[in-house]
Parts: sequence; C-alpha cells; structure tokens
Amino acid sequence: MSESKKMAGGLTRTNGAILIAAFVLLAGAIGYTVWRDSGVGGGDPVAESTLVPSGQLAALEARTKAEPNSADAWMQLGAARFDLGEFAGAVAAYEKATALSSGSAGLWSALGEARVMASERDPMPAAAVAAFDKAIALDPRDPRARYFLAVKKDVAGDHKGAIADWFALLEDTPQGAPWEADLRRTIEQVGAIHKIEVAGRLAKTQPRALTAEEMPVAARGIPGPSRADMEAASQLPKGQQDAMIEGMVSGLEAKLKTNPADVDRWIMLMRSRMTLGESAKAAQALKDGIAANPGAAPRLRAQAKLLGVPGA
Repeated sequence: MSESKKMAGGLTRTNGAILIAAFVLLAGAIGYTVWRDSGVGGGDPVAESTLVPSGQLAALEARTKAEPNSADAWMQLGAARFDLGEFAGAVAAYEKATALSSGSAGLWSALGEARVMASERDPMPAAAVAAFDKAIALDPRDPRARYFLAVKKDVAGDHKGAIADWFALLEDTPQGAPWEADLRRTIEQVGAIHKIEVAGRLAKTQPRALTAEEMPVAARGIPGPSRADMEAASQLPKGQQDAMIEGMVSGLEAKLKTNPADVDRWIMLMRSRMTLGESAKAAQALKDGIAANPGAAPRLRAQAKLLGVPGA
C-alpha cells in the first residue's frame, strides 16, 4: 500500500508512522531499530533477521502445545512473533495469554500494540483500544497504553488533547527510561504537523525522580550493549556483527550461571535482550532472575517495566 494512501480518519501512512514512532522504544528495543535499519544489504530486514531463530520459535510453539494453560508460554510466543514482525500471530498468542492471565496490564498493552501493528487499514482499531483500556484499568500508569490512547485522540483529530496526554506521560516518565527521547520527538513532530507550540513546555518538562527500586536505571546505569555499541557494530560485516553480539550476551549468561545471585547482571541481560529485539528471551531472563533471587523480585520487575519487557 502506498504511503500516500489515506488511512481511516484521513491519516496518511506517513503520518501514521510518525504517530506510532515511539512504539519500538516503548517496547524497549532501542538499539534493535538502529541495528535493523543500519545493517549491510538491501533485503527484507525481517526475513533476514536471525534474532529469533526458527528453532527458538518452534520451541516456543511446542511449549504452548505442551503447556496450553501457561500464560507465560503464550506471552513468550507472542513476544517472539512480534519481534519477527508476525503481528497477526503475536495477536493470537497474546490473546491466549490474556485469557489465561487477565490481571496483567503489561500483557493487555502488549496485545493492544500487536493489534495496532497487525491492522492493515485502521490506525487505531477498536479491539486495540479495548486492550489498552483494560491495561489502564489495571494500571493507570502503564506507559504503552497511555501512549497509544493518546494516539487514538490524535487520529480522531484531538491533537491538543493527544499532546496534553503525551506531556502527562512525559512528566511521569522516570529518569533514563528508554522511551523518553522518542516520546519527546513524537510531541515535537505532532506539534509541528498541526502548528501547536510545544518547544517551551518541552524545555521545562523533566522526567520524574527515580524510586529506590528503579535504581540503578537499567537503560543507563548498568554497562552493556548500548545504542552507541549497536551503531558501531552496524559498520562491521554481518558475520562480525553476529559474533560481537553473541559474545556480549554469552558472556553475561556464563557469568550468571556462575553467580545467579548477581541481580545487576540479570537486569543487564534483560536490557541486552531488549536491545536486540529479543523480548521473549528478555521475559525469560526476568523469570529466571526472579526464580534465582525471589527477594529481589520487586526490583527486577521495576527494571523490566522500564525496559518494556512483556509481562513485567
């Protein structure tokens, strides 16, 4: 479909892309976008991606057959399918997960996001809105649901209302949260499109202070693969890129096998997985980290939520 072809409500695909530009960061995959878009070669990035190997996907699908009543199994399959751009498949898996675990705001907002991305024409389908509404009912601070419900206002023509909601989200955004930069950029872009002055307010709006459980910030304070690392790696040949990333993550996992009580390294592993777009593996790291350190569960979940780990 051409970018100039109108979507529902008179929105073009170009403007629609601007309005949902922050979804990648809200899902936590900061570096993955840079990696994917900067990679060598001109083929289909999804088709060429090995971030979710076919063997892993098959294993996740096999797990849902073996454990059909496991919300965690369906959630991880949904995250893996989303990572591959198989949005309709992600929707189906997340629907199974929410049916089994209806009390998770993160699952409902992940389902809503998958429904948005799976939609061919409607930029904000009613089924997606329903999922975001359920997420907000469970957790009024869920950032992904708040972001997309503001998108709904913008699509409907309430541009000032959308910007106001994004500013409210920005004010509640913790320092160093991975979506802050793109949230600011979205406000700037929508303000420019509709000639709404936002620069002064953006300059004055600062993210909130961190809570004790959110320290140190998983997206900034713990060393590990960063956006700069990924940008530098993108200049390497494909084989060297793969080896560099595998070395980073394998090193983390080896250290955790030796010392599973190292909570910071579990956070680091979650961050690395999300940076690579491997949200299903990030979710598994959260689960394993909590199993190894039950007393640190609140901190691990807080960090996972900052990173956008599914189910956090």
